[in-house]
Amino acid sequence: MLANASGRVLHDPKGGSFHFDAGAACLDFAHSGGEGPYAKFESLHEPADLAEWLAQPPLGIVVTVPVTARELTEAKSLRQAIWEAAHAQADGRPLPAAAIATINKAAAAPPLVPTLAAGGTTAGWAPPVRTSQVMSTFAREMIELLSGPLSGRIRECASDTCPLVFVDSSRPGTRRWCAMERCGNRHKLRALRARQAP
Repeated sequence: MLANASGRVLHDPKGGSFHFDAGAACLDFAHSGGEGPYAKFESLHEPADLAEWLAQPPLGIVVTVPVTARELTEAKSLRQAIWEAAHAQADGRPLPAAAIATINKAAAAPPLVPTLAAGGTTAGWAPPVRTSQVMSTFAREMIELLSGPLSGRIRECASDTCPLVFVDSSRPGTRRWCAMERCGNRHKLRALRARQAP
């Protein structure tokens, strides 16, 4: 349903940015901010921020009913539940009951309804497009990830200092890094320096 709609540019509060493709739109959403130590990465401060985040490529979902403060709060709860469930799955731990309940509650709402344009070559979403529909679609995607054939490929970045999670959909299933340009290159540089050290 949201196939080929993942990938974002993430910004580090210390400076710099990099392209990160979590492999699923729901996991990209989980990286739009966070709680506790991840609050510094928050990008959804106001309801309009959520509408803007959804409208950006590759999703390009234009919400036709304005996002409310309540919907923003519910979206952040779902985001946290997806984050917690993804990390638990990646670590081989049982999924938190509260995260499961939050994901199931969001999934119970009606999802986005795809429509085919008159020419038959492009698709969109049947109006009205509500935030709750987008969140339901994210929750359903997460359920499919956790219960489907890629469940064993939900991983954390191999860097000891990077908390990003992704689904490895590569054919060999050997993806280790959030992004080669970030953590992969840092690892290569450290390994090179270690080999060159006396």
